[in-house]
Amino acid sequence: MSIKVAILGAKGRMGQESIKAISVNSDLDLVAALDLGDSLENLVTSKAEVVVDFTHPDSVMANLEFAITHGINAVVGTTGFNEAKIDQIKAWLAANPKVGALIAPNFGLGAILMMQFSAKAAKYFESVEIIELHHSAKVDAPSGTAARTADLINQSRRSVNKVAMPDATTSKLEGARGAKIGDVHIHSIRLNGLVAHQEVILGDVGETLSIRHDSIDRTGFMPGVLLAIRNIAKYPGFTYGLENYIDLS
Repeated sequence: MSIKVAILGAKGRMGQESIKAISVNSDLDLVAALDLGDSLENLVTSKAEVVVDFTHPDSVMANLEFAITHGINAVVGTTGFNEAKIDQIKAWLAANPKVGALIAPNFGLGAILMMQFSAKAAKYFESVEIIELHHSAKVDAPSGTAARTADLINQSRRSVNKVAMPDATTSKLEGARGAKIGDVHIHSIRLNGLVAHQEVILGDVGETLSIRHDSIDRTGFMPGVLLAIRNIAKYPGFTYGLENYIDLS
């Protein structure tokens, strides 16, 4: 039996790549490809079992509410989630306990490893900062990947009782030190010609370590998207991060 899949944001670049990837895999059946202006009722009439959302932070919550309340598993690549939005998603899922929702800041398997390696390394270095670089059409900054990386680094540092990172800055222009999540500074770059890139720089006395991932083409995200589609039914409830579907031991 093939998995019935619907795409939201079908005309976008990630939506288009997802359609191509699903269409060439015999165990998946693309039953709906929706974009702005299309009715979400098509998810019901097409009998979609999994919806993949690559839309916009302004519309993703309404999409998720519809999918979850109609018993459709949701794989979400849209970013811009905060704690309040996540709590709301969990509440919808609590009322529909058989449904799974995966929020994936990044579907690149290399990017997931970059995040995990950075978190492991953060235990051993005094300082760490993140530089993330994306195409100029990206609407949110910092990226979901950078925010997730910072969260993982903060958790790792707390686990070994690391003290606050040294920073003697007392005079600065607003934004010169970037955004800050926990103890981690994040610097966002938006340029034409980029796709999605991130470098984590760790430093201590006498040495630095750089861990970098580059998404050169959106086809590189597709193995992760397909992995999520195939596995989400095994993980009812809320999941944050595709790494939870992967054996990283």
